[in-house]
Amino acid sequence: MKTAVIAPGRFAGDAERLAGIVGGDYLPYAHDVFEQAFEGYDRIVALMSAGIVVRRIAPLLTSKWRDPAVVVVSPDLRFVVPLVGGHHGANDLAREIAAATGAAAVISTATEALGRPCVEGIAAVTGTEVANPSSTLPVNAAMLDGDVPVYTVGGPAVVVAGPAVSVLARGGGYVVGVGCRRGTPAAAVVSAIGSALGEAGITADDVLVYATTEKKRDEAGLTRAVADLGGVLVFLPDAVLNRETPPSPSRAGLIGLSGVAEPAVLALAQRRELVLNKRVYGDVTIAIGR
Repeated sequence: MKTAVIAPGRFAGDAERLAGIVGGDYLPYAHDVFEQAFEGYDRIVALMSAGIVVRRIAPLLTSKWRDPAVVVVSPDLRFVVPLVGGHHGANDLAREIAAATGAAAVISTATEALGRPCVEGIAAVTGTEVANPSSTLPVNAAMLDGDVPVYTVGGPAVVVAGPAVSVLARGGGYVVGVGCRRGTPAAAVVSAIGSALGEAGITADDVLVYATTEKKRDEAGLTRAVADLGGVLVFLPDAVLNRETPPSPSRAGLIGLSGVAEPAVLALAQRRELVLNKRVYGDVTIAIGR
């Protein structure tokens, strides 16, 4: 992970020391330095007033699943404060700096401050990724009040999960959106997915989750195909798909959707980046992103 340490010139010595601790680059403070850091770095350490950082990054924030983790270090090196992305690297970064400098890590995320587990923490421990990020809000809130059960499904299996169930899946972070005509057999779906993965230069082991519309819950061929591939299939509500604007035209408008394959990818992929725009393989439509 790439880390940037941002500080005014008067703090350059301490900033370079911090850069050595976290294995990052020192970027002298300038008007557009946070814009540059958001584009090219996964973690940002700001050695300056928290107020300055808040004002600079506020217009840049999009989603905690895509934004870099941002940590503020007080100019006297006494406090390290995860500002955004606590569960997404900032808390760990703060602890790393605190351990090396003797500063106090100020952790404010409720689950960690109260000694409770969180979805993101469980995912980190199990080497999985959260397939449906929006679920973490209700699940983490429930974890503050009591124990939330964790189930392991080895598969092949089908998991039908509601919006307050976090799905943790193993894979390389790619999301495969799938649409198909009614009654398409599993073999055709498997073949189409294989062709699409080949075009994208990845394998089934790189896939975090497969996604489609909730209108396909009873599509036996699609469900069987994903199970045969050892994957996790998520059914997305119409409202979730229709929030997205896919780059390719789709006949899904006939069933009230903006699309299926591409919107499904855009809804779940952390980077919201399509690595393979919609492809049609016979009766199956595939898109891939991450």
